[in-house]
Amino acid sequence: MIYIFVLLMTLLGSLGAFFFKKSTGNMKGVFSLLKIPSFYVGGVLYVAGALMNVILLRYMDYTVLYPMSAIAYIWSLIISNRFLGERITGKKIAGIALICLGVVLLTR
Repeated sequence: MIYIFVLLMTLLGSLGAFFFKKSTGNMKGVFSLLKIPSFYVGGVLYVAGALMNVILLRYMDYTVLYPMSAIAYIWSLIISNRFLGERITGKKIAGIALICLGVVLLTR
């Protein structure tokens, strides 16, 4: 059950970063971000993920949870491909596979 919360934490962080990226499309300067709703959506999602991280630290070893946060790279790959039209390359897949292997090794 705890791993589901880890997946949710990493998804929230990735979605937060996605909305930050989305808000830069209309950005004319740093202060113009304050007028872009997706900037606030990104902030809320990012903070929610960070708060989940803090809560999860109570139940998991830091040496396990922190490397597991790299799962966010998987979410980012999927989100950027689906919603930003970014290409998934062989190098990206290889990198993600190595991340997954590392997470598996750390949690065993």
